[in-house]
Amino acid sequence: MNELKQQLEKIFAHFREEIASLRTGRASPALVENIEVDYYGAKTPLKALASIASPEPRQIIIQPWDKGAIQSIEKAIQGSSLGLNPVTDRDSIRLQIPPLTEERRKELVKVLGRNLEDARISVRKEREEILRDIDRKEKAKEISEDQKFREKAEAQKVIDEVNKKIEETSVQKEKDIMTV
Repeated sequence: MNELKQQLEKIFAHFREEIASLRTGRASPALVENIEVDYYGAKTPLKALASIASPEPRQIIIQPWDKGAIQSIEKAIQGSSLGLNPVTDRDSIRLQIPPLTEERRKELVKVLGRNLEDARISVRKEREEILRDIDRKEKAKEISEDQKFREKAEAQKVIDEVNKKIEETSVQKEKDIMTV
């Protein structure tokens, strides 16, 4: 059960990380922190190269620790799918987040739906795996039939909890995206 809980937590954490990069009407450091920057020949996440802050609702400021990385960061942001145009000051990069159009909001909700379905599929795969494992243990006489049913019920309870968390997170994110 502990292994199942850990796997389901990983799935949930991955889901949250995926949807964090979906743009809402507000600026969030999570929007850019995982952009891969070509830093001295190595792909490095932006959060490892700079401090990222959101001083205003529609602005993100990126301050690289190495001033030589500013051009690489700028290039990575322009090459990302965010469609943002970085403005470089002397030692920082400023990103203005434009308001989302209704059409773009609907596209983002579709992307959210795909991420939600991917998370559900991953949870179902874990569920099938644990149920097969429980059946295998019962056939090998490692556990009794009663224990098989108890373990299946407990596994289903854990899976239902994670599905509920994923669903609630998705509903909240959709609300954030659709709020003007």
